[in-house]
Amino acid sequence: MKKENKKGNPFALIPLGVFLVLFLGVGIGTKDFYKMPVIVAFLASTAVALVLNRKESLNKKLEVFCEGAGQSDIMMMCLIFILAGAFSNVAKAMGGVDATVSLSLSFIPSQFLVVGMFLIACFISVSMGTSVGTITALAPIGLGIAQTTGISVAMITGAIIGGSMFGDNLSMISDTTITATRTQGCELKDKFKVNFLIILPAAIITVILLVFMTSGHQVEVKEAYTFEWIKVVPYVAVLIGALAGVNVFILLASGTVLAALVGMMTGSFDVFGAVDAASSGMLGMAEMVILSMIIGGTLELIKRNGGIEFLLNFIKERIHSKKGAEVGIAMLVGLVDICTANNTIAIVMTGPLAKDIAEEYEIDPRRTASILDIFAASVQGIIPYGAQLLAAAGLVGISPMEIIRYLHYPILMAICGLIAIAIGFPNIKAKLK
Repeated sequence: MKKENKKGNPFALIPLGVFLVLFLGVGIGTKDFYKMPVIVAFLASTAVALVLNRKESLNKKLEVFCEGAGQSDIMMMCLIFILAGAFSNVAKAMGGVDATVSLSLSFIPSQFLVVGMFLIACFISVSMGTSVGTITALAPIGLGIAQTTGISVAMITGAIIGGSMFGDNLSMISDTTITATRTQGCELKDKFKVNFLIILPAAIITVILLVFMTSGHQVEVKEAYTFEWIKVVPYVAVLIGALAGVNVFILLASGTVLAALVGMMTGSFDVFGAVDAASSGMLGMAEMVILSMIIGGTLELIKRNGGIEFLLNFIKERIHSKKGAEVGIAMLVGLVDICTANNTIAIVMTGPLAKDIAEEYEIDPRRTASILDIFAASVQGIIPYGAQLLAAAGLVGISPMEIIRYLHYPILMAICGLIAIAIGFPNIKAKLK
């Protein structure tokens, strides 16, 4: 599809509005976010996207949809979902979740379990460089802890997602960090310093909030928690592999095999039981895979019809000062992330324009790279159709909308980013040069 209007096309954003009205509107109106399945809401938005742009044939628009649904990022995400489902279910079937939960309850006071999961997620995601990989490793453990202690599943899942976005934004090996620094022309370590100073208060406040929210929760221990150490090994192996930077596909596949071997050694199941558990886990993620493809295709139609271009030009035309430029860059990457549901792609698309704006208003590239990454991550961490919330919700069996109220860190990250822009913090020349 050719871009005939350099200003973009605001009507191309209508499908996204249709989704939000159907999914959020029905959920809010009925007070039940299970009433409107997210996959049905997005199918409706897909239908609207296919109706738009009458200059193109339906076959051509379907080709564009298929290009978006089959792009490499979407397919990689689907593979992660499938492998995560297999690992999660095999580990659960052999008793790994129960053993890991008992281990956690034996050493961590119940009032610090949620905080502990947040901090562990922060540490793993910084080391691993991927939020989805961190979520797939920790969500089953979080669910087990919640079921055992009575802590809200949504709360502990929100804490895991928050910690995962901490590393997604900050890690030296994160796609978003690499993309932000490359598009702005600065060093990874310098962007890290600026970024860390801005988001550190958000992490500290999140820890305080979680401690306060769970301070009154006590687990009555009637007897000592018992568990088989060997059943904890698959999770420990996955966590160590994550910290060592092992590829997420290799990590989840080898973790599944290890969990199966442990299950057979301990008599939890035989080889066919392991295969059945893996198969059930994969099939359990089918909805996530289908939804990811539908989202990818629909967003590609929105992009090709000029929706993203409209947002880029709309914001650029309204920038008139240095602080306004920084807010504009933040809004730019945030809105594009809403339309693409992928923070890496959002930074790739807005990075060149952000660099032009930064040069025009003399904004340090380290600061621009930090703003891009912070606001892309904060938005990505709260949209209910993003990979992070979809993966987490699928693994713990709740609606993405139930988790949003507990996404303290992504929201605080955005607030800290806006405060940093307003007060000019950090003073880069004084602190980093």
